[in-house]
Amino acid sequence: MTDERVILVTGVAGFWGNRAAAKLMEQDNVHVIGIDSEPPQTNLEGLDFVQADVRNPLLIELLQEENVETVLHLQFRETLTPSEATFEQNVMGTAKLLGACSEAGVKHVVLKSSTMVYGARPDNPMYLREDHPLNAPKKYGYLRDWIEAEKYAESFRDQNPDATLTILRFGNIAGPKADTPLTRFLRAEEAVTLLGFDPMMQVIHEHDVIAALVHAVNGTYPGTYNVAPEKGMPLWKILGLARKVPLPVLHPLAYWSVSLGGPRLAPLPLDYLRYPCMGDMQKMRDELQFTPQYTPEETVRELASQQRLRKLFGKKSADALDEDRLRDTIQRRKRARTRAGS
Repeated sequence: MTDERVILVTGVAGFWGNRAAAKLMEQDNVHVIGIDSEPPQTNLEGLDFVQADVRNPLLIELLQEENVETVLHLQFRETLTPSEATFEQNVMGTAKLLGACSEAGVKHVVLKSSTMVYGARPDNPMYLREDHPLNAPKKYGYLRDWIEAEKYAESFRDQNPDATLTILRFGNIAGPKADTPLTRFLRAEEAVTLLGFDPMMQVIHEHDVIAALVHAVNGTYPGTYNVAPEKGMPLWKILGLARKVPLPVLHPLAYWSVSLGGPRLAPLPLDYLRYPCMGDMQKMRDELQFTPQYTPEETVRELASQQRLRKLFGKKSADALDEDRLRDTIQRRKRARTRAGS
């Protein structure tokens, strides 16, 4: 009889699912099943891959037959423009998956979400607690989908009181490899801003996102948690660290252009370039017991330096020549030793 834990990771062909599965597979006594409608481009030795859609009704049988204990749901497309296809995959996929978990008796489910669900508004308090209303504008595709997916998650929680549901709402994610709204914004040729506005933003490194997901899978943390470094940064400081020249636009003109069906001026919704949307991290500290290792400055500097070096020398040389990254790594190790000794 083995004590091996069986963990199913959805979206394993994508960035988050692929890297979370790889990290989980480093652990002893863990069997990871990866599921996606297409095979991963990166080969993960030892991954038990199943090519299927999470909306398939036979998923219940798979969960039961494999005795899956934990499901980490990372199959989610972040597209700014709403579409029925992404809604079907994101929201209905989440609903079908949670229904299958309920039927199969899965004991632990972890979902990835975002602090952007609170909405960026002029009347927001400085820090938004997890019980704050979800006021994100539903005209933006992935914001609408996150909110609707969380509604299904709350129904799962109510109907399965013996199961542990963990929702992690991450701040703005950045890093040298992740494809997120913030990285697309910082990699764009022009950094469009709204004239007269400089909102505070929380930035979390892609490695800390993976670490938090694995941490949640390995523990028992029922509830919803904001996850990001507690310190925020003004948007214009982020642009400065990223060596981007801001392109200020009058906000009435920007909103008018988008309302007429004009081009999206930025990969981020305009409201988030205008008003703050910062999560309170007390639950992350006290209950989730998780601390991000990267500071926001380190995260943005790494992204910027990798971009710059790749343009000059190519990807492989960029990884070797990144002095800022090594300098920040040394500082991060010092902080870790200080925390361990306190």
